[in-house]
Amino acid sequence: MRVHLEERVAIAAPPEAVFAAVADWEGQTEWVALTTVTADGGPHRVGERLVAETRLAGIGFSDPMEVTRFEPPARIDVRHLGRVVKGTGTFLVEPAPGGAWFVWAEDVDLPLGVAGRLGFVVVGPAFRLLLRRSLRRLARRVESRPHLRRRPGGNDPAGAEAPGGGA
Repeated sequence: MRVHLEERVAIAAPPEAVFAAVADWEGQTEWVALTTVTADGGPHRVGERLVAETRLAGIGFSDPMEVTRFEPPARIDVRHLGRVVKGTGTFLVEPAPGGAWFVWAEDVDLPLGVAGRLGFVVVGPAFRLLLRRSLRRLARRVESRPHLRRRPGGNDPAGAEAPGGGA
């Protein structure tokens, strides 16, 4: 069974700054809950490999991924290659008045058949909560760095209202 998860957050920063923050794989460790991310190095590209290690109280799993689409400053798609997480993920950055929307979408195949579906009934709401919390942490991180908020040419949307009236 495939499950679609999607959350979005408004960020008062130019799309290029938001994209740079989400494409900084190792930097995701600072805002993605319970997760440490490593990449194979080199320039960002289709075919790039990364691994997200998610742990809570010593229990966790590895989520190896491959970048399947890389289109700065708007979109990154990945394919999840692990035993626990299989499917696809998408990061979208959409321009908006005063900044950008960041959308994180996942289409994942639940493991363990019926047991996985039943488990997701319990785990799903907690996962969505952690995802929303991570996106708010990303927004605060990008918005707190004035050098990331400035658009080329000197426009600074820091005083502008975030898309949708705030995150």
